[in-house]
Amino acid sequence: MTVLVNLWSSPRNVSTAMMYAWRQRTDTAVHDEPLYAHYLRRSGRIHPGRDEVLAAQDDDGAAVVKRLILGPHDRPVAFFKHMAKHLLDLDRGFLGRCHNVLLTRDPWEMLTSFQRQVPDTTIDDTGLVEMVEILEAAEASGAEPIVVEARTLLDDPPGVLAELCRRLGLEFDPAMLTWPAGPKPEDGVWAPYWYDAVHRSTGWSPWRPKEAELLPALEPVLEQAGPLYERLQTRAIAAR
Repeated sequence: MTVLVNLWSSPRNVSTAMMYAWRQRTDTAVHDEPLYAHYLRRSGRIHPGRDEVLAAQDDDGAAVVKRLILGPHDRPVAFFKHMAKHLLDLDRGFLGRCHNVLLTRDPWEMLTSFQRQVPDTTIDDTGLVEMVEILEAAEASGAEPIVVEARTLLDDPPGVLAELCRRLGLEFDPAMLTWPAGPKPEDGVWAPYWYDAVHRSTGWSPWRPKEAELLPALEPVLEQAGPLYERLQTRAIAAR
């Protein structure tokens, strides 16, 4: 039986790097944000490349879940990179048939990056509400939530990835630590707008502090995001 892994992320995180890491495994097929068109259609949000995404993807999220996520797979592991906010208006029953990994990042770092493309960001754009809901649903069912925090991952890629694989019941593959530079065949059509930096990378880079200023209009979003991020942090995988 195929192991189904959903990565639910906040934006401007290391989610594409995580997808590239999993792509290096010979047992894994990766899928880039298959629910993006569904989200754009339901939310009405204006993102770079919106029309291209809607033209390239099926915008019926329920059909995507049935056909792709829960459908037949030709490799032992199927890895799906998602933004958590893409769950908008979807029946979440399918989550119980998958492993769900929550990928989070310090809200100030995330917002100061995301504001460059989406300056009218609200808390709904962060996906943090959905991630906390997934975490608390897992806790209520007696399952162990799997949370990865971006800085911890960047500080210790081998340790965090090895523990992540262990919790998923998989062997860690050291190939997950590096990847070739440049675009990948699995990239979504939105890659030219968002993937510049990761296309220049060839592996995990150490965390470095950034210089930026948060738009004043996003200060309330930062205040809302802080407690949600801290809630996720209580369950995050620790560095070795």
